[in-house]
Amino acid sequence: MFVKIVVNYKNKKLEIDAKLVRFWEMGIGLTFKRRGTRNLLFEFYKDCRVAITSLFVFFPFLIIWLDEKNNVLEHQVVSPFKFRVIPKKNFRKFLEIPINERNKEIIGFFVGK
Repeated sequence: MFVKIVVNYKNKKLEIDAKLVRFWEMGIGLTFKRRGTRNLLFEFYKDCRVAITSLFVFFPFLIIWLDEKNNVLEHQVVSPFKFRVIPKKNFRKFLEIPINERNKEIIGFFVGK
């Protein structure tokens, strides 16, 4: 299922299209996908602080950790083949945004050119 999510960052809002990841798909994420794949939205039932990995992800991507109201808690560009990436704060949702031409506006909004 595809969703539009409006994220709040530094008193600005940005709408992002993403594929809602189902529970049984959560362990896969961008693993073995291509750079042109869709953005992924992971939602949890309560606040948590779990690590992700970019092993077998062959391109960099932006991860955005959100609270329950879609406020940005943290964001980070993740390089391919990082064993462990973990946020400093608990979160409710996160987005995995492949760095590609389609996401140029999103990447620029968070990290610049």
